[in-house]
Amino acid sequence: MTDIASSSAQAQQQQEPPMAEELLKAATCGETDTMRMLIPAFSDPETTPVFMASDLGGTTPAGNTCVHISCIHGHIVFCMLALQVDQSLLSKVNHEGETPLVIAAAHGHANLASLLLKRCNDLGLQDTILCHDKDKSNALHHAIRNGSMDLAIQLLEAAPALSRHVNIYRESPMFMAVMRGFRDIALQLLEIYDSSHAGGFCRHALHAAAKNGDQVIAAQIMKKHPQLARIADSNEDTPIRLAVCYNKVGVLREFLQHDISLGYEVNNQGFTLLTSAATRGHVGVARELLNHCPDAPYRHVHHQELTCLHSAVQNGHTKFIEFILQTPQLQRLVNMQDSSGRTALHYAVERCNPRTVAALLSCKGIDTTIFDTHGESAASLLSGITSHEKNLDWKEVQVLMLKADPKDDDIPSDNLHKEVKQQETIESIKERKSTTQRYTTNTSLVAILLATITFTAAFTLPGGYNSDPGSEGIPIISKKAAFQAFLIFDTLAMCSAFVVAVICLMGRWEDDRFTSYYITVTKRLTWFAYMGTLAAFAAGLYTVLSSRRHWMAIGICLLVGFCPCLTWLISKWPILKLNYWLGKRWFSMLFGDYRVCQPSSSVFRDMV
Repeated sequence: MTDIASSSAQAQQQQEPPMAEELLKAATCGETDTMRMLIPAFSDPETTPVFMASDLGGTTPAGNTCVHISCIHGHIVFCMLALQVDQSLLSKVNHEGETPLVIAAAHGHANLASLLLKRCNDLGLQDTILCHDKDKSNALHHAIRNGSMDLAIQLLEAAPALSRHVNIYRESPMFMAVMRGFRDIALQLLEIYDSSHAGGFCRHALHAAAKNGDQVIAAQIMKKHPQLARIADSNEDTPIRLAVCYNKVGVLREFLQHDISLGYEVNNQGFTLLTSAATRGHVGVARELLNHCPDAPYRHVHHQELTCLHSAVQNGHTKFIEFILQTPQLQRLVNMQDSSGRTALHYAVERCNPRTVAALLSCKGIDTTIFDTHGESAASLLSGITSHEKNLDWKEVQVLMLKADPKDDDIPSDNLHKEVKQQETIESIKERKSTTQRYTTNTSLVAILLATITFTAAFTLPGGYNSDPGSEGIPIISKKAAFQAFLIFDTLAMCSAFVVAVICLMGRWEDDRFTSYYITVTKRLTWFAYMGTLAAFAAGLYTVLSSRRHWMAIGICLLVGFCPCLTWLISKWPILKLNYWLGKRWFSMLFGDYRVCQPSSSVFRDMV
């Protein structure tokens, strides 16, 4: 019926005369004085009005009347004056199918829309209140979209039928209200028995409540429309699955308290709720689900061998793994195998994730000797990992597996450096050459920078030069011990930096034996140049400040002295932490002498 009214109104619009330029300007700017001069109903009897009242019905090429224009800009007084002259303007629609009420609500002018609604009620224009635009969004849609709560309540009181309308995006006012978190409006919409709850993406209001975690709305919808709990969206996700995916524990509790059978849901793809929780690592919803449904399914329906523990391991959710292993009814999952015969430990080792491996090995009932369909145990998968992937995580996993079963011959236990050297391939050689070039470039840049700094400092001496006759050009503070220390450290740093730069530019880096030697020499000389530069800096400042700011000079020296310690600690921190965590015995067995520097690609890259 609303569509028929809109179509007839548009047909009438085509017969309306064009709007006068003066009237359009007045409506745009809200010039009420101009309005009074143009229309005879407001003008002085002694003056001749420019327009008649019928001229207010003129439209723009877009079909907007002066009331439409004033509603766009929120000019309340102008709009009320125009309607006082011609009330029929209240029901006129433009080419977008919009009435003045719809326009005012869409542009967020709640006060103006409220006045227009009251006038429609007074005139009995119920169809005008129900009108919608080309998107089939009515005034209630726009009021909720703009957060105009008072206007939305007034619209519902005036025309409850607005709650039944769904726009072209399949959005109902209730769905929009729940999505925006407007609980008062949503509860009022729920009181209307035939109000629509549809939403976009084939979702509905209960989906929105589950996604937002609104327990109150979810509980009310479950009471009035319990069937919605089993209606899925375009992704085949039901409201309870959304609550699991978004970790909304409170909403999940409401669902299960109302209908415990919802906890045993399995979608068309075969995923259980526990699997969905494991994929995302949501421990809270999994715990709540098992509190209500202790025997909730944990296997993939179409792939019976895939458990929620497999999913948690594949996604690296350590806390969820620990939760499963601490739950009595789920501890048996630790030894369950998939279609390839692999347990969760196989996947954890294959991904070199020390945290997941440690969590699985903490279970007393775990069997580390299980073979997959290819005859490989979890420990044997370590040998199949390529050398360039053998980082600290790989080493931690290796030690964890050795601790779990020291007699397992499948665990590679040789010194890592020797093993990598034996397995060196053409690709690793190419990688080493690239890394060597990058090392020499970076080292030479650092060396040249240090040489430049120290060279410049030697000719910009602290304290300046003496200008007295017979002592011209001699540094003023040349007799101070701190100044002499400055000269010594600066010279040593500059010479060391120059040597490093020359080695990087002229050395024979293509030979492995030379490379190993060059790395050792340049590393030590660069460190020595770094230390010398810091010492020269501290000595120079001490020379200048010691006479008047002795405490400041000492503080600067202490701070500079701390820099090398901090540098060493940061560079060695991963190894120190691993050494502390594993213990000296396991660390020595795994690494051997870590200071040994073979020219293998992975070790060389770690050092660079």
